[in-house]
Amino acid sequence: MRIVCVAGARPNYMKTKPVMDALERRGAEVLLVHTGQHYDPAMNDVFFADLGIRPPDRFLGVGSGSHAEQTGRVMTAFEPLLEEVSPDIVVVVGDINSTLACALVTAKAGPLLAHVEAGLRSRDWGMPEEVNRVATDRVSDYLLAPSPDAVDNLRAEGYREDQIHLVGNVMIDTLLANLERARASDVLGRYGLSRGEFGLVTLHRPANVDDPEVLAGLLKALGEIAGNCPLVLPVHPRAAGKLAEIGVPGGIQLVPPAGYLDFIALQDAARVVLTDSGGVQEETTALGVPCVTLRDNTERPITVEQGTNVLAGRDPARIVATVNAVLDAPPAPRRPDLWDGRASDRIADVLLTGGTASTRPRPTDQPRPEDRTFPI
Repeated sequence: MRIVCVAGARPNYMKTKPVMDALERRGAEVLLVHTGQHYDPAMNDVFFADLGIRPPDRFLGVGSGSHAEQTGRVMTAFEPLLEEVSPDIVVVVGDINSTLACALVTAKAGPLLAHVEAGLRSRDWGMPEEVNRVATDRVSDYLLAPSPDAVDNLRAEGYREDQIHLVGNVMIDTLLANLERARASDVLGRYGLSRGEFGLVTLHRPANVDDPEVLAGLLKALGEIAGNCPLVLPVHPRAAGKLAEIGVPGGIQLVPPAGYLDFIALQDAARVVLTDSGGVQEETTALGVPCVTLRDNTERPITVEQGTNVLAGRDPARIVATVNAVLDAPPAPRRPDLWDGRASDRIADVLLTGGTASTRPRPTDQPRPEDRTFPI
């Protein structure tokens, strides 16, 4: 079986690598396609090296642009590639523009389409990622859900049971496989940090960094927190210019973007993590590290219900109060079921035993009698 795995940006790499490995261990022919949606060599190459990802078989080099421009360029570049390699299955991960673009091309070209991290919902239609998630799920044959809440979302939206598979969280596969290597990093010594004596901050979402007023409020809150717990902030390229314009309060140490192993080491050693990243919410939950999310919602509610994550929103006073409460009484570590390092094996089992485009129902087919779980 020939399978194309698509990656387009840093959040995809940790999800794609274990799936590729599991498929190849079972004898599948796997082609890695990198769309180039994010391609800063300083941040891209170190992730490939840290994770041991082989060079992509195809690099589309689409670059940045508006949502429409970027999605269109990925579709234009991916369509002839798909016709040339003629895969049985295309695997897309996450919720970036490349995910949706390659999903749409695949659905029209005919191969089976598998969506890793299907069913996640933030309920925030102002998030471009939410639109990408919903549209990608709609055209997918395999909906590979990381958690029970994602399964519940898919069932509520009317997907057939034969499409939905609860497989667990592939990001945690990568985390657990690399945790000891990360703990051997010298990143703490490099930045003069001690385990459990600093907070880690990440900021990159447009809603937080593109509006100067919002960003100024967040920095004010971080400055107050830093008086009690020194903070380290690896600077995302999206936020670098804005941070320089507004200025960063004392007690916040700005450091360059971190590679995968260094960043896991920082999370693992932090007293608390403040973030607007979905992936960091998951990683801190798996590590048992308290996390405060600087958003009003999350597409990963399991990290709040069964993990160490707390939603604080973007109001500065609420953020400070939430972080102080977490520092005073950290939540007990809890790791959700199926976040066990074997999600990629379950995904491979589903894909390699699920049939072909000519033998299984397609996304808009009616449920077969044997698949029905309720009257229609």
